[in-house]
Amino acid sequence: MTQTDIGARGDSGPETARLVASRVLDVPDFPKPGVVFKDLMPLFADGAVFREVVDGIIAHHGRESFDTVVGIEARGFVIAAAIAYATGVGVVPVRKAGKLPRAAYSASYALEYGEATLEVHQDAFTAGHRVLVVDDVLATGGTAEATMDLVERAGGTVSGFTVLMELGFLGGRERLAPRPVHALLTV
Repeated sequence: MTQTDIGARGDSGPETARLVASRVLDVPDFPKPGVVFKDLMPLFADGAVFREVVDGIIAHHGRESFDTVVGIEARGFVIAAAIAYATGVGVVPVRKAGKLPRAAYSASYALEYGEATLEVHQDAFTAGHRVLVVDDVLATGGTAEATMDLVERAGGTVSGFTVLMELGFLGGRERLAPRPVHALLTV
């Protein structure tokens, strides 16, 4: 039985949740044994579905609620670029350590199967810049928390956070509280 068969749920309603769920492939034992990777590439590859998802994110937050979109490496880049283009705002990448060429802030954190460090350019935002942060999946919340902290250290104000899919059983939403989380699909 798939997520679409049992009644998908998400913060934008069951129809959007079913749409996202219909384009997710489970890949067992990736990136290591025992982990089931949720592959959203089929969603990105379906132009009509991708457009509907991007439009839904914009409608949820409102076109005027952010000045810049931050995408978290790497699939978050795809979502962020589409939202930025559709709304006429800029896009800023939050990258893995060592990938940015200028002075950057960094934040290290634990994730569900290891540790990582993210970076953002120190001059990425002006004071008070309203930033919408987007990513593909919310798991334990470490990546999202580190990213939002980096945005704030660089002078931005997080105005919203959206993921295509939330793995609710890993508690990421609770870790990010009181910051609001917008997940199109929660499994």
